[in-house]
Amino acid sequence: MSPAAQRKFLRGDVVKDWRLAIKAAEQALTSTRVLSFALAGACAGILVLLLLVFCLIGSLGSSGFGIFFSGEDSGTGQTARTAIQEIQQDYADRLTAIQENNPHDILQISGYPPAWPEVLAVYAVKTTTAKTGGQDAATMNDEKKALLQTVFWDMTSITYRRIAISDTVTALYIWIRPKTAAEMADEYAFNSSQRAQLSELLAEDKAELWHTVLYGDNAGGESIIAVALSQLGNVGGERYWSWYGFETQVEWCACFVSWCANECGYLEASVLPKFAGCVQGAAWFKNCGLWQDNSYEPRPGDIIFFDWNDEDGQDGICDHVGIVEKVTDGRVYTIEGNAANACREKSYPLGHYEIYGYGTPIY
Repeated sequence: MSPAAQRKFLRGDVVKDWRLAIKAAEQALTSTRVLSFALAGACAGILVLLLLVFCLIGSLGSSGFGIFFSGEDSGTGQTARTAIQEIQQDYADRLTAIQENNPHDILQISGYPPAWPEVLAVYAVKTTTAKTGGQDAATMNDEKKALLQTVFWDMTSITYRRIAISDTVTALYIWIRPKTAAEMADEYAFNSSQRAQLSELLAEDKAELWHTVLYGDNAGGESIIAVALSQLGNVGGERYWSWYGFETQVEWCACFVSWCANECGYLEASVLPKFAGCVQGAAWFKNCGLWQDNSYEPRPGDIIFFDWNDEDGQDGICDHVGIVEKVTDGRVYTIEGNAANACREKSYPLGHYEIYGYGTPIY
């Protein structure tokens, strides 16, 4: 099967054709006229097609490529995304525990965990090719979630050091270092066949498939929300400000929104701007006629800007930005980067005085 055909199958085009074939077969088998020559004619061809498709599904499901089906619930109530969310929370809890158990006046966090496509690719190869009875990568359950968690932590190193800067000031330094898929191939002693499969899973033409596994097929505002939710618990923002081009940490709320937009392809499509400053981001929406004041009831995926009533009071200039997740019972729920130096969910009353306004992208 060619790469293009693989992608077509994995996107569901072939599966849709298969379902149509089944429907056609059912209709044919209920017709007495067709039933008399079903095995000799068209239905025989349909049955052969179904057999081939079932074989293809089984082959893909039992290989590492089955990971591209793991975004859907197979009946266990779990998917790759739900497992990732739990592991992300575990990661955030460990960082929080380090900070709580080491009192400090200054906190500096550098680095970020490994990219999820690399973690999932290593997991898929390791899981499906285990010497003692490999499992499929297309479904998720408690046992497989534990395996995925093991791979994640094998690829993620967190170290820290508490240093007395002076008699009254203590600094806490936390370093997060990821391992690459190539490093894990060495650590897990993958053979040549396993390495080849790992390389194919991470090839550039699989980017769309990974996006679907991680974020789903949601379009428009739902897509950027799914991306933002996948980042909850990340601390320090280095993934976002370093992606933007900064060499040292900056106020990274706008970098976070821009990074999420880029993951969805919205920067290239000019649906959203790439901005590191809230003032510049708000100006882009205003200049494009895509701006609403704080009396507006936002939609999921809108960009929310704030003017904090801090020690300097409100000055009419936006200070912070996030992504609208939903509006429920008179409150707007958001996903924000650099909220106490982490990616967090928050909420505010609709029309709250600190809401500066909203950018309203045309998704």
